[in-house]
Amino acid sequence: MKNITQYLLIPAIALTACGEPDSKKVPDTTATDRTKIATDASSSTFAHDLAFLQKHDSVIVLKSNDGKAQVIVSPKYQAKVFTSTAEGDSGRSFGWVNYKTFTAKPDEHMNAYGGEDRLWLGPEGGKFSVYFKPGTKMEFVNWHTPPAIDSEPWTLVSKKDNEVVMSKTTQLLNYANTQLKIKIDRKVQLLSPADIPKLLNITMGDKVNAVAFSTTNTITNTGDKAWDKTTGAPCLWNLDMFSPSEKTVIVVPYNEKAKGKVATTDYFGQIPPDRVKYTNGILLFKADGKSRGKLGMPPNRAKTINGSYDPEHKVLTITFYDVDPNGTYLNQEWTPDKPPFTGDAVNAYNDGPLATGGQMGPFYEIESVSPAAFLRPGGSLTHKHSVFHFTGDENQLNAIALKTLGISLNDIQAAFK
Repeated sequence: MKNITQYLLIPAIALTACGEPDSKKVPDTTATDRTKIATDASSSTFAHDLAFLQKHDSVIVLKSNDGKAQVIVSPKYQAKVFTSTAEGDSGRSFGWVNYKTFTAKPDEHMNAYGGEDRLWLGPEGGKFSVYFKPGTKMEFVNWHTPPAIDSEPWTLVSKKDNEVVMSKTTQLLNYANTQLKIKIDRKVQLLSPADIPKLLNITMGDKVNAVAFSTTNTITNTGDKAWDKTTGAPCLWNLDMFSPSEKTVIVVPYNEKAKGKVATTDYFGQIPPDRVKYTNGILLFKADGKSRGKLGMPPNRAKTINGSYDPEHKVLTITFYDVDPNGTYLNQEWTPDKPPFTGDAVNAYNDGPLATGGQMGPFYEIESVSPAAFLRPGGSLTHKHSVFHFTGDENQLNAIALKTLGISLNDIQAAFK
Protein backbone atom coordinates (compact mmCIF):
# COMPACT_ATOMS: atom_id res chain seq x y z
CA MET A 1 0.00 0.00 0.00
CA LYS A 2 1.38 2.99 -0.81
CA ASN A 3 1.87 4.68 2.17
CA ILE A 4 -1.25 3.29 3.32
CA THR A 5 1.10 0.85 4.52
CA GLN A 6 0.88 2.19 7.89
CA TYR A 7 -2.52 0.83 8.13
CA LEU A 8 -1.17 -2.47 7.86
CA LEU A 9 -0.55 -1.49 11.16
CA ILE A 10 -4.11 -1.03 11.09
CA PRO A 11 -6.48 -3.62 10.08
CA ALA A 12 -6.88 -2.36 6.86
CA ILE A 13 -4.08 -1.49 5.05
CA ALA A 14 -0.59 -1.47 4.88
CA LEU A 15 -0.83 1.32 2.65
CA THR A 16 1.34 3.95 3.67
CA ALA A 17 3.29 4.21 6.60
CA CYS A 18 6.70 3.97 7.77
CA GLY A 19 6.50 2.57 11.26
CA GLU A 20 6.73 -0.98 12.37
CA PRO A 21 3.36 -2.73 12.54
CA ASP A 22 1.60 -3.60 15.74
CA SER A 23 0.43 -7.09 14.92
CA LYS A 24 -2.20 -6.95 17.65
CA LYS A 25 -4.08 -4.32 15.67
CA VAL A 26 -4.56 -6.40 12.56
CA PRO A 27 -7.46 -8.86 12.25
CA ASP A 28 -6.15 -12.37 12.67
CA THR A 29 -7.26 -13.74 9.33
CA THR A 30 -6.80 -17.49 9.06
CA ALA A 31 -4.99 -19.19 6.20
CA THR A 32 -8.32 -20.53 4.94
CA ASP A 33 -9.83 -17.05 4.99
CA ARG A 34 -6.82 -15.63 3.18
CA THR A 35 -7.11 -18.26 0.47
CA LYS A 36 -10.79 -17.46 0.03
CA ILE A 37 -10.07 -13.73 -0.13
CA ALA A 38 -7.36 -14.30 -2.71
CA THR A 39 -9.62 -16.54 -4.79
CA ASP A 40 -12.50 -14.07 -4.62
CA ALA A 41 -10.24 -11.22 -5.66
CA SER A 42 -8.60 -13.02 -8.54
CA SER A 43 -11.86 -14.33 -9.99
CA SER A 44 -13.94 -11.20 -9.49
CA THR A 45 -15.65 -9.74 -12.52
CA PHE A 46 -16.57 -6.12 -13.02
CA ALA A 47 -20.26 -7.01 -12.84
CA HIS A 48 -19.69 -8.67 -9.44
CA ASP A 49 -17.96 -5.62 -8.00
CA LEU A 50 -20.47 -3.21 -9.51
CA ALA A 51 -23.38 -5.13 -8.00
CA PHE A 52 -21.64 -5.23 -4.62
CA LEU A 53 -20.88 -1.50 -4.61
CA GLN A 54 -24.40 -0.60 -5.73
CA LYS A 55 -25.70 -2.22 -2.54
CA HIS A 56 -23.84 0.44 -0.56
CA ASP A 57 -23.83 3.49 -2.83
CA SER A 58 -25.35 5.01 -5.96
CA VAL A 59 -21.96 4.84 -7.68
CA ILE A 60 -21.24 6.55 -10.98
CA VAL A 61 -20.14 4.42 -13.93
CA LEU A 62 -18.18 6.04 -16.75
CA LYS A 63 -18.49 3.93 -19.88
CA SER A 64 -17.09 3.88 -23.41
CA ASN A 65 -19.44 3.85 -26.39
CA ASP A 66 -19.05 0.09 -26.87
CA GLY A 67 -19.36 -0.63 -23.14
CA LYS A 68 -16.02 -2.43 -22.89
CA ALA A 69 -14.13 0.25 -20.96
CA GLN A 70 -15.84 1.12 -17.68
CA VAL A 71 -14.81 2.90 -14.49
CA ILE A 72 -16.67 3.06 -11.14
CA VAL A 73 -16.42 6.35 -9.23
CA SER A 74 -17.92 7.12 -5.81
CA PRO A 75 -18.42 10.63 -4.37
CA LYS A 76 -19.81 9.01 -1.20
CA TYR A 77 -16.62 7.04 -0.60
CA GLN A 78 -14.16 9.93 -0.73
CA ALA A 79 -14.15 10.36 -4.52
CA LYS A 80 -12.54 6.96 -5.03
CA VAL A 81 -12.15 5.22 -8.35
CA PHE A 82 -13.13 1.81 -7.03
CA THR A 83 -12.35 -0.31 -10.06
CA SER A 84 -12.38 -0.57 -13.85
CA THR A 85 -12.60 -3.09 -16.67
CA ALA A 86 -11.47 -3.30 -20.30
CA GLU A 87 -13.88 -6.06 -21.38
CA GLY A 88 -17.31 -5.03 -20.20
CA ASP A 89 -19.40 -6.49 -17.39
CA SER A 90 -17.90 -9.96 -17.70
CA GLY A 91 -14.35 -8.63 -17.83
CA ARG A 92 -11.81 -8.69 -15.04
CA SER A 93 -12.26 -6.10 -12.30
CA PHE A 94 -8.85 -4.44 -11.97
CA GLY A 95 -9.23 -2.65 -8.64
CA TRP A 96 -9.00 -4.27 -5.21
CA VAL A 97 -12.18 -3.87 -3.16
CA ASN A 98 -12.11 -4.73 0.54
CA TYR A 99 -15.63 -6.14 0.80
CA LYS A 100 -15.69 -6.77 4.53
CA THR A 101 -15.03 -3.15 5.47
CA PHE A 102 -18.40 -1.97 4.11
CA THR A 103 -20.35 -3.79 6.81
CA ALA A 104 -17.78 -3.62 9.58
CA LYS A 105 -18.00 -1.31 12.56
CA PRO A 106 -16.41 2.08 11.73
CA ASP A 107 -12.74 2.16 12.70
CA GLU A 108 -11.38 5.21 14.50
CA HIS A 109 -8.01 4.88 12.78
CA MET A 110 -8.86 4.08 9.17
CA ASN A 111 -11.64 2.53 7.12
CA ALA A 112 -9.97 0.62 4.31
CA TYR A 113 -12.54 0.24 1.54
CA GLY A 114 -9.89 -0.41 -1.08
CA GLY A 115 -10.06 1.24 -4.46
CA GLU A 116 -8.07 1.29 -7.66
CA ASP A 117 -7.27 4.96 -7.15
CA ARG A 118 -7.96 6.90 -4.01
CA LEU A 119 -6.75 10.32 -2.93
CA TRP A 120 -5.10 10.90 0.41
CA LEU A 121 -3.33 13.85 1.96
CA GLY A 122 0.18 13.73 3.38
CA PRO A 123 2.37 13.83 5.24
CA GLU A 124 1.40 10.80 7.23
CA GLY A 125 4.23 11.18 9.71
CA GLY A 126 6.98 13.69 10.42
CA LYS A 127 6.90 17.07 12.15
CA PHE A 128 4.08 18.30 9.87
CA SER A 129 1.92 15.15 9.96
CA VAL A 130 -1.84 15.51 9.50
CA TYR A 131 -2.49 12.07 11.08
CA PHE A 132 -1.14 12.80 14.60
CA LYS A 133 -2.19 15.51 17.03
CA PRO A 134 0.54 17.89 18.27
CA GLY A 135 2.71 16.43 21.00
CA THR A 136 1.46 12.85 20.70
CA LYS A 137 3.79 9.90 20.26
CA MET A 138 3.81 8.61 16.71
CA GLU A 139 2.44 5.17 17.31
CA PHE A 140 -0.65 3.37 16.15
CA VAL A 141 -2.91 4.27 19.05
CA ASN A 142 -2.54 7.97 18.16
CA TRP A 143 -2.78 7.54 14.37
CA HIS A 144 -6.02 8.78 12.78
CA THR A 145 -6.78 9.23 9.09
CA PRO A 146 -8.45 12.61 8.48
CA PRO A 147 -12.21 12.01 8.01
CA ALA A 148 -12.27 13.96 4.73
CA ILE A 149 -10.22 11.23 3.08
CA ASP A 150 -11.43 8.29 5.16
CA SER A 151 -15.12 8.36 5.98
CA GLU A 152 -16.86 11.56 4.89
CA PRO A 153 -18.68 11.91 1.55
CA TRP A 154 -17.58 14.41 -1.07
CA THR A 155 -19.74 16.82 -3.04
CA LEU A 156 -20.61 15.88 -6.61
CA VAL A 157 -19.93 19.05 -8.61
CA SER A 158 -20.68 17.85 -12.12
CA LYS A 159 -21.10 14.68 -14.14
CA LYS A 160 -20.78 13.85 -17.82
CA ASP A 161 -20.73 10.57 -19.72
CA ASN A 162 -16.94 10.38 -19.45
CA GLU A 163 -16.14 12.68 -16.50
CA VAL A 164 -16.94 13.29 -12.84
CA VAL A 165 -15.90 16.33 -10.79
CA MET A 166 -16.02 16.18 -6.98
CA SER A 167 -14.88 18.46 -4.16
CA LYS A 168 -14.33 18.54 -0.41
CA THR A 169 -13.63 21.31 2.11
CA THR A 170 -12.00 20.49 5.42
CA GLN A 171 -9.86 21.84 8.22
CA LEU A 172 -6.94 19.95 9.74
CA LEU A 173 -4.57 20.57 12.63
CA ASN A 174 -1.08 19.34 11.80
CA TYR A 175 1.61 18.12 14.18
CA ALA A 176 3.20 21.59 14.19
CA ASN A 177 -0.08 22.97 15.62
CA THR A 178 -0.99 24.75 12.38
CA GLN A 179 -4.63 24.95 11.34
CA LEU A 180 -4.88 24.07 7.65
CA LYS A 181 -8.03 25.19 5.87
CA ILE A 182 -8.27 23.15 2.70
CA LYS A 183 -10.39 22.67 -0.38
CA ILE A 184 -9.74 19.63 -2.57
CA ASP A 185 -11.06 19.28 -6.12
CA ARG A 186 -10.86 16.02 -8.02
CA LYS A 187 -11.76 15.29 -11.62
CA VAL A 188 -11.90 11.72 -12.91
CA GLN A 189 -12.04 11.30 -16.67
CA LEU A 190 -12.44 8.12 -18.71
CA LEU A 191 -9.96 8.32 -21.57
CA SER A 192 -11.15 7.53 -25.07
CA PRO A 193 -9.55 4.81 -27.24
CA ALA A 194 -7.94 7.62 -29.26
CA ASP A 195 -6.49 9.28 -26.13
CA ILE A 196 -4.56 6.24 -24.93
CA PRO A 197 -2.00 5.84 -27.77
CA LYS A 198 -1.47 9.59 -27.91
CA LEU A 199 -0.75 9.97 -24.21
CA LEU A 200 1.61 6.99 -24.04
CA ASN A 201 3.05 7.34 -27.55
CA ILE A 202 2.20 3.74 -28.40
CA THR A 203 0.48 1.78 -31.13
CA MET A 204 -2.55 -0.19 -29.99
CA GLY A 205 -2.83 -3.68 -31.40
CA ASP A 206 -6.10 -5.15 -32.60
CA LYS A 207 -5.85 -8.02 -30.10
CA VAL A 208 -5.61 -5.85 -26.99
CA ASN A 209 -8.42 -4.33 -24.97
CA ALA A 210 -7.77 -1.27 -22.82
CA VAL A 211 -9.29 1.00 -20.22
CA ALA A 212 -7.70 4.18 -18.90
CA PHE A 213 -8.66 7.08 -16.70
CA SER A 214 -6.98 10.27 -15.56
CA THR A 215 -7.38 12.06 -12.25
CA THR A 216 -6.69 15.76 -11.80
CA ASN A 217 -6.32 16.55 -8.10
CA THR A 218 -6.09 20.12 -6.81
CA ILE A 219 -5.54 21.41 -3.28
CA THR A 220 -6.27 25.03 -2.36
CA ASN A 221 -5.29 27.00 0.74
CA THR A 222 -8.61 28.54 1.83
CA GLY A 223 -7.21 30.03 5.03
CA ASP A 224 -5.66 33.42 5.72
CA LYS A 225 -2.10 32.23 6.41
CA ALA A 226 0.54 30.92 4.04
CA TRP A 227 1.75 27.32 4.19
CA ASP A 228 5.54 27.33 4.37
CA LYS A 229 8.51 25.43 5.82
CA THR A 230 7.72 26.75 9.27
CA THR A 231 3.99 26.13 9.46
CA GLY A 232 4.16 22.96 7.40
CA ALA A 233 2.27 22.11 4.24
CA PRO A 234 0.18 19.15 3.08
CA CYS A 235 0.63 17.19 -0.14
CA LEU A 236 -1.61 15.22 -2.48
CA TRP A 237 -1.21 11.46 -2.59
CA ASN A 238 -2.66 9.00 -5.14
CA LEU A 239 -2.76 5.35 -4.13
CA ASP A 240 -3.71 2.53 -6.52
CA MET A 241 -4.71 -0.85 -5.06
CA PHE A 242 -4.74 -3.92 -7.31
CA SER A 243 -5.25 -7.66 -6.85
CA PRO A 244 -2.01 -9.67 -7.08
CA SER A 245 -1.22 -13.01 -8.65
CA GLU A 246 1.58 -15.46 -8.01
CA LYS A 247 3.82 -13.89 -10.70
CA THR A 248 2.80 -10.22 -10.70
CA VAL A 249 5.78 -7.84 -10.86
CA ILE A 250 5.85 -4.06 -10.31
CA VAL A 251 8.12 -2.22 -12.76
CA VAL A 252 9.63 1.15 -11.75
CA PRO A 253 11.95 2.82 -14.31
CA TYR A 254 14.40 5.29 -12.74
CA ASN A 255 17.01 7.88 -13.65
CA GLU A 256 20.35 6.05 -13.65
CA LYS A 257 22.42 9.26 -13.85
CA ALA A 258 20.96 10.86 -10.74
CA LYS A 259 22.96 10.87 -7.51
CA GLY A 260 22.05 9.18 -4.27
CA LYS A 261 20.34 5.90 -3.53
CA VAL A 262 17.87 4.56 -6.04
CA ALA A 263 15.19 3.61 -3.54
CA THR A 264 14.42 3.19 0.13
CA THR A 265 13.50 -0.45 0.63
CA ASP A 266 13.28 -0.83 4.40
CA TYR A 267 10.07 0.93 5.39
CA PHE A 268 8.85 -2.24 7.14
CA GLY A 269 12.17 -3.91 7.49
CA GLN A 270 14.46 -4.62 4.59
CA ILE A 271 12.73 -6.17 1.58
CA PRO A 272 14.52 -9.48 0.86
CA PRO A 273 16.95 -9.29 -2.09
CA ASP A 274 15.08 -12.03 -3.94
CA ARG A 275 12.08 -9.68 -4.17
CA VAL A 276 13.75 -6.55 -5.56
CA LYS A 277 15.97 -6.45 -8.64
CA TYR A 278 17.74 -3.60 -10.46
CA THR A 279 18.57 -3.84 -14.13
CA ASN A 280 19.43 -1.17 -16.70
CA GLY A 281 17.61 1.64 -14.95
CA ILE A 282 14.60 -0.44 -13.96
CA LEU A 283 13.58 -1.59 -10.49
CA LEU A 284 11.52 -4.80 -10.38
CA PHE A 285 9.50 -5.63 -7.27
CA LYS A 286 7.69 -8.92 -6.73
CA ALA A 287 3.99 -8.24 -6.01
CA ASP A 288 2.40 -11.56 -5.10
CA GLY A 289 0.65 -10.43 -1.90
CA LYS A 290 2.69 -12.86 0.17
CA SER A 291 5.41 -10.72 1.76
CA ARG A 292 4.78 -7.29 3.21
CA GLY A 293 7.19 -4.65 2.00
CA LYS A 294 7.21 -1.07 0.85
CA LEU A 295 9.70 0.95 -1.14
CA GLY A 296 9.98 4.57 -2.17
CA MET A 297 11.91 6.50 -4.80
CA PRO A 298 13.10 10.11 -4.43
CA PRO A 299 12.10 12.74 -7.00
CA ASN A 300 15.55 13.01 -8.60
CA ARG A 301 15.46 9.27 -9.36
CA ALA A 302 11.78 8.84 -10.20
CA LYS A 303 10.39 8.99 -13.70
CA THR A 304 6.80 9.88 -14.58
CA ILE A 305 5.79 6.32 -15.43
CA ASN A 306 5.76 2.86 -13.89
CA GLY A 307 3.53 -0.17 -13.95
CA SER A 308 3.09 -3.87 -13.37
CA TYR A 309 2.52 -7.08 -15.27
CA ASP A 310 0.33 -10.02 -14.29
CA PRO A 311 1.15 -12.93 -16.66
CA GLU A 312 -1.52 -15.16 -15.16
CA HIS A 313 -4.30 -12.87 -16.38
CA LYS A 314 -2.27 -11.16 -19.14
CA VAL A 315 -2.80 -7.70 -17.67
CA LEU A 316 -0.29 -4.91 -18.24
CA THR A 317 -0.90 -1.89 -16.00
CA ILE A 318 0.72 1.50 -16.57
CA THR A 319 0.54 4.49 -14.24
CA PHE A 320 1.52 7.93 -15.45
CA TYR A 321 1.84 10.92 -13.10
CA ASP A 322 3.49 14.25 -12.36
CA VAL A 323 6.99 14.34 -10.88
CA ASP A 324 9.01 17.48 -10.15
CA PRO A 325 12.67 16.37 -9.97
CA ASN A 326 13.55 19.59 -8.18
CA GLY A 327 10.47 19.69 -5.97
CA THR A 328 10.32 19.51 -2.18
CA TYR A 329 8.73 16.22 -1.13
CA LEU A 330 7.66 15.47 2.42
CA ASN A 331 9.13 12.74 4.61
CA GLN A 332 6.17 10.65 5.78
CA GLU A 333 7.93 8.43 8.31
CA TRP A 334 6.39 8.08 11.76
CA THR A 335 8.93 10.23 13.55
CA PRO A 336 9.22 13.99 14.09
CA ASP A 337 12.99 13.75 14.40
CA LYS A 338 14.03 13.25 10.77
CA PRO A 339 14.44 16.00 8.15
CA PRO A 340 10.86 16.77 7.02
CA PHE A 341 11.60 17.71 3.39
CA THR A 342 13.39 14.61 2.07
CA GLY A 343 10.51 12.38 1.02
CA ASP A 344 9.64 10.10 -1.88
CA ALA A 345 7.77 10.99 -5.07
CA VAL A 346 6.84 7.38 -5.95
CA ASN A 347 6.04 4.38 -3.75
CA ALA A 348 5.15 0.72 -4.22
CA TYR A 349 3.79 -1.75 -1.71
CA ASN A 350 3.30 -5.52 -1.62
CA ASP A 351 0.93 -6.87 1.00
CA GLY A 352 1.66 -9.93 3.07
CA PRO A 353 0.85 -11.64 6.37
CA LEU A 354 2.15 -10.29 9.66
CA ALA A 355 3.96 -12.41 12.20
CA THR A 356 0.64 -13.45 13.72
CA GLY A 357 -0.74 -14.53 10.34
CA GLY A 358 -3.22 -11.66 10.12
CA GLN A 359 -3.48 -9.86 6.78
CA MET A 360 -5.73 -7.22 5.30
CA GLY A 361 -5.33 -8.19 1.65
CA PRO A 362 -3.75 -9.57 -0.37
CA PHE A 363 -3.22 -6.64 -2.70
CA TYR A 364 -0.40 -4.50 -4.02
CA GLU A 365 -0.11 -0.75 -4.48
CA ILE A 366 1.46 1.78 -6.81
CA GLU A 367 1.50 5.36 -5.56
CA SER A 368 2.52 8.87 -6.55
CA VAL A 369 2.86 11.96 -4.38
CA SER A 370 2.86 15.68 -5.10
CA PRO A 371 5.48 18.08 -3.78
CA ALA A 372 4.66 19.96 -0.59
CA ALA A 373 1.89 22.49 -1.24
CA PHE A 374 3.65 25.67 -0.14
CA LEU A 375 0.72 27.95 -0.88
CA ARG A 376 -0.32 31.48 -0.08
CA PRO A 377 -3.98 32.08 0.86
CA GLY A 378 -6.06 31.31 -2.21
CA GLY A 379 -3.18 29.47 -3.91
CA SER A 380 -3.54 26.01 -5.46
CA LEU A 381 -1.39 23.03 -6.42
CA THR A 382 -2.45 20.32 -8.90
CA HIS A 383 -1.22 16.74 -9.16
CA LYS A 384 -2.20 14.53 -12.10
CA HIS A 385 -2.21 10.75 -11.98
CA SER A 386 -3.49 8.37 -14.68
CA VAL A 387 -4.00 4.61 -14.80
CA PHE A 388 -3.98 2.40 -17.94
CA HIS A 389 -4.82 -1.31 -18.17
CA PHE A 390 -4.12 -3.46 -21.22
CA THR A 391 -5.14 -7.09 -21.60
CA GLY A 392 -4.99 -9.58 -24.45
CA ASP A 393 -2.34 -10.87 -26.87
CA GLU A 394 1.06 -11.07 -25.18
CA ASN A 395 3.02 -10.09 -28.28
CA GLN A 396 1.05 -6.87 -28.54
CA LEU A 397 1.28 -6.30 -24.79
CA ASN A 398 5.04 -6.80 -25.07
CA ALA A 399 5.30 -4.01 -27.63
CA ILE A 400 3.48 -1.67 -25.24
CA ALA A 401 5.71 -2.66 -22.31
CA LEU A 402 8.88 -2.04 -24.33
CA LYS A 403 7.66 1.37 -25.45
CA THR A 404 6.42 2.58 -22.07
CA LEU A 405 8.50 0.80 -19.42
CA GLY A 406 11.58 0.00 -21.46
CA ILE A 407 11.57 -3.71 -20.68
CA SER A 408 10.07 -6.83 -22.30
CA LEU A 409 7.49 -9.05 -20.67
CA ASN A 410 9.95 -11.94 -20.82
CA ASP A 411 12.54 -9.97 -18.85
CA ILE A 412 9.94 -8.90 -16.32
CA GLN A 413 8.90 -12.52 -15.73
CA ALA A 414 12.48 -13.80 -15.72
CA ALA A 415 13.53 -11.50 -12.89
CA PHE A 416 12.13 -13.73 -10.16
CA LYS A 417 12.33 -17.21 -11.64
